[in-house]
Amino acid sequence: MPWFVVYTKPRNEKKVAEQLEKLGITAYCPMTIQVRQWSDRKKKVEVPLLNSYVFVQLAEADRKLVFEVPGIVRYLFWLGEPAIVRDEEIKTLQNWLSLDFAELEVKSLKPGDTIMLKEGAFKNQEARIKTISKNKMQLVLTSLGILVTLTTAAVSPNLK
Repeated sequence: MPWFVVYTKPRNEKKVAEQLEKLGITAYCPMTIQVRQWSDRKKKVEVPLLNSYVFVQLAEADRKLVFEVPGIVRYLFWLGEPAIVRDEEIKTLQNWLSLDFAELEVKSLKPGDTIMLKEGAFKNQEARIKTISKNKMQLVLTSLGILVTLTTAAVSPNLK
């Protein structure tokens, strides 16, 4: 069965995914951990990787079932057809989110450099460094046409 992308109301992604699962629909809402700071404390919170998007896996004939869940706005369309995400892309996303980037280290890389990723979910993908800051690096994965932000103290020299 194909994966479709549904657009949700803001900040409803996790709740929508849970309710879809209760209906028996396979749903995936990629989550990531971020450190949020308030005036009196810092806290790690789980937030959606893709704001307002949830992936659902169901047959084409069952597409209307998702609208039984409050918080779903519409399907995402591409060229007049509902956008379909390949199974391998979902698995790549899941693998990437399971990686621990805490052991990476930045060495002599600068914006504009092109690198070949040698490890992880995006192995053998070519990427262009968009920005580097103290604890973040943005990579543009050329072949996939996506921007990936690595939040870490550093990025491995093995990426070159």
